[in-house]
Amino acid sequence: MKLTGHCYCGDVQYEANGDPVLKVQCCCRECQYTSGGGPNYTIGMPEGGFQYTAGKPREFKRTDIDNGITREFCPRCGSQILARAPAVPGVVLLKVGTLDNPADFGQPEMVIFTVDKQGFHHIPEGVPAFEHAPG
Repeated sequence: MKLTGHCYCGDVQYEANGDPVLKVQCCCRECQYTSGGGPNYTIGMPEGGFQYTAGKPREFKRTDIDNGITREFCPRCGSQILARAPAVPGVVLLKVGTLDNPADFGQPEMVIFTVDKQGFHHIPEGVPAFEHAPG
């Protein structure tokens, strides 16, 4: 599978090749901050098949929490492009909203961190949900 995408202003563009490793809806509090209140939808792709094709993102990683996630975003418009999490090494977690065709996501295979879920968050019927990350 080949996925392409970009930030809101178009300065940062990417291409990801390979089979999706996971498709997740994350309701953790950190994702709520970065998404504007909702869950984050991510598609995990092999890091080896990922490359930026235009622009260069900035990175942010909280150092005051254990296993902080590195978030990469456009320095001009602020769009979050992806995350790199220690829990899933070798995988880039692409933000579905940045895909040129978000429908390529389909639906999540699981919903995680429901312990932080807000009452207005929707969990798709039939999708496994976990209070924390499984494993």
